[in-house]
Amino acid sequence: MMENDLFLAAREAMAKAHAPYSKFPVGAAIRAEDGKIYTGANIENLSFPEGWCAETTAISHMVMAGQRKIMEVAVIAEKLALCPPCGGCRQRLAEFSGASTRIYLCDETGVKKTLALSDLLPHSFETEILG
Repeated sequence: MMENDLFLAAREAMAKAHAPYSKFPVGAAIRAEDGKIYTGANIENLSFPEGWCAETTAISHMVMAGQRKIMEVAVIAEKLALCPPCGGCRQRLAEFSGASTRIYLCDETGVKKTLALSDLLPHSFETEILG
């Protein structure tokens, strides 16, 4: 299963989360168009809501590596099985992917649910229209 490597990368990223305030570690892994996996964890700071979500951090790593297209994403949270991306991250993911991009929701044992981005964000802002 190709998505298993994304799950493992997301779980490893979650272990690096900085979540001293919420105590809610999250990890994300993105497979970009180049086939490489880019990871991220949530990084909180005392000035809520100025922290970074795991998906945002993974997108940042992908963009800094010169990539602009997300092929698939895995998300895992330590305290909530099948934790979907928050609303803001859904739009951020939409910026770099398409409606059919696969989003894998995981628990501690692996991928448990697969959704299309359009299932999570059916009426996203369309970047082709806005500019």
